[in-house]
Amino acid sequence: MRDLVEEHTSLSGEDLEHLHRLAGDWQLLADLSFADLLLWLPVAESGFLCAAQVRPTTAPTAYHDDMVGKMATGSVVDQLSTAMIERRIWREGDPVWHDGVPARQEAIPVRRGDRVIAVVGRVTNLAATRVPSQLELSYLQAADDLCLMVAGGTFPPPPAEEKTASAPRVGDGLVRLNSLGVVTYASPNAQSAYRRLGLAGDMVGEELATLTRSLATDPLDGGEVCARIQAAVHGEVKGRTEVEARGATVLIRALPLLPDGTPIGALVLVRDVTDVRRRDKALVTKDATIREIHHRVKNNLQTVAALLRLQARRVGSTDARAALEESVRRVASIALVHETLASSLDETVDFDSIVDRVISMVAEVAAPESRVLVRRVGSFGVLSAQIATPLVTVATELAQNAVEHAYGPGETGEVIVAAHRWRGRLHVRITDNGRGLPENFQLDSSERLGLQIVRTLVTGELNGTLELRPRADGGTEAVLIVPLIPSR
Repeated sequence: MRDLVEEHTSLSGEDLEHLHRLAGDWQLLADLSFADLLLWLPVAESGFLCAAQVRPTTAPTAYHDDMVGKMATGSVVDQLSTAMIERRIWREGDPVWHDGVPARQEAIPVRRGDRVIAVVGRVTNLAATRVPSQLELSYLQAADDLCLMVAGGTFPPPPAEEKTASAPRVGDGLVRLNSLGVVTYASPNAQSAYRRLGLAGDMVGEELATLTRSLATDPLDGGEVCARIQAAVHGEVKGRTEVEARGATVLIRALPLLPDGTPIGALVLVRDVTDVRRRDKALVTKDATIREIHHRVKNNLQTVAALLRLQARRVGSTDARAALEESVRRVASIALVHETLASSLDETVDFDSIVDRVISMVAEVAAPESRVLVRRVGSFGVLSAQIATPLVTVATELAQNAVEHAYGPGETGEVIVAAHRWRGRLHVRITDNGRGLPENFQLDSSERLGLQIVRTLVTGELNGTLELRPRADGGTEAVLIVPLIPSR
């Protein structure tokens, strides 16, 4: 819609935002109307361009093809022009035919402030017309009120801070209130939702706000829902909320009805979300369990690192002590990943913070006589645990290898860990300006344990590639390419 508006009209950003809110809320109007809705934008030379379309879920569509991007033709142009110029809903005219389907057409001006910025076409498929039930009559009456609100500039309602992201639909449950907040109609699904909350009788004739507050388990939640329903009855919009009672959870959205700018009641949409919230709670419990597991793994790894560190202090052999200290660093780097996962809401980590701590650790354990700066350039971004766990070991080994073997005692230098993403892959380059690779060096035949670990993790766990090569201006660079979607 934004592209069409900017390309074909001179509407402002506020106008576009109003149209976006209308398109975000007009499934309600389509379902109540049993009709397709098309948003027509006025363009040059008295033409109208379709910028959005929605089909009803309560009735068959009148259009088999998508109308977005098409221009209005024939008598439709006159209907839309009349609605826009006269600022009224156009309902005159005989039924027309769309793709062999008889349809009734209406044109509803979309008002914002004192201007009409677009027109909504309401097209009803008449092929499935039958004697309307009480439910259908109630739907159509509510739809007519909302259409008057669109023409008057009071629908869609202004944005409200929502407590929940989901939204009830017409078919989930509909309640109509009069100006006193008393229920004049409740659909069967709405009745069922309230019976799950503990209602024994009929909703019709009851004051919904008071009824809902009396059913709620938590008085605070009941009071909040009551206040939102009462606000809607008086013409205010307070957004969606939920009420719990007897183990059931019902999502409630109250919309004021202001067909002539004066509050005449409200529409209340209700949806039984008990099963959804039960699954949400189960997922929260599962996530908490997973985080606790990561926390315990981190503690165990730190314990292992501490034991290896104690063992290293008791070993007389220099080589054995160095090997144990290397193991301490490897275990500690893996523990960093689990420490981050223990505080994460999902199985992902901000890898930049982990790398910064790793390279700081590498620089601290470098030989005291060396003066090597280790720093990060670019961003690794957020990575899954499946990638982060082996990658942190690889990064630690390569950075440690550069610090220990690229420079001699007293030499200064710089090790750079650079990362960027490109075409679904993570590209990591670890460079130094030291003495370079030994003569006839081959990565595949290297007997260094650290490089053997790196090669195994890169090819086996990360499904990536690794290359160690000399730099053109001196030193060595390790180039690592890892797919961001881990292989299964």
